[in-house]
Amino acid sequence: MIDNKVTSEIIGGAIEVHKALGLGLLESAYNECLAYELELRGLNVQCEIALPIIYKEVVIDHGYRIDLLVENKIVIELKAVEKFTDVHTAQILTCMKLGGYDLGLLINFNEKLLKNGIKRFVF
Repeated sequence: MIDNKVTSEIIGGAIEVHKALGLGLLESAYNECLAYELELRGLNVQCEIALPIIYKEVVIDHGYRIDLLVENKIVIELKAVEKFTDVHTAQILTCMKLGGYDLGLLINFNEKLLKNGIKRFVF
C-alpha cells in the first residue's frame, strides 16, 4: 500500500508539472521540474543514477542511467516522444533489472492528456 501511495504522489506531481509546462519541452526540463515537485511533496528523489553493467568479471561504468529514483525503490523513466515504443519499455525494464527494483513508471510528457502517457511496470 505504501508503494501505491508513493506512486499516486509521483503521478500527481507529473500531472502538476504537465499542467504548468504543457508539452513540447525537452526531457531534461521535465526531469528537473518533476524532481523539484516530488521533493516539494516530501519524497526522496535522486536524479541520473548510474547503473553499471557487469559482464563476467568486468564492470562497465557507462551502462544505464535512471532518470529519477524515488524513495530508493521506484524507477521513473521520462520521455517526450510522439508515442512509446518497445525500446522505451526495454529501457525501463533493463534499469529495473540492473538495479534490482520492482516498480517503475514510464512517463511521456508529450501527450495532451498525461494519463495517456503513463505506464506502470512491476517485476
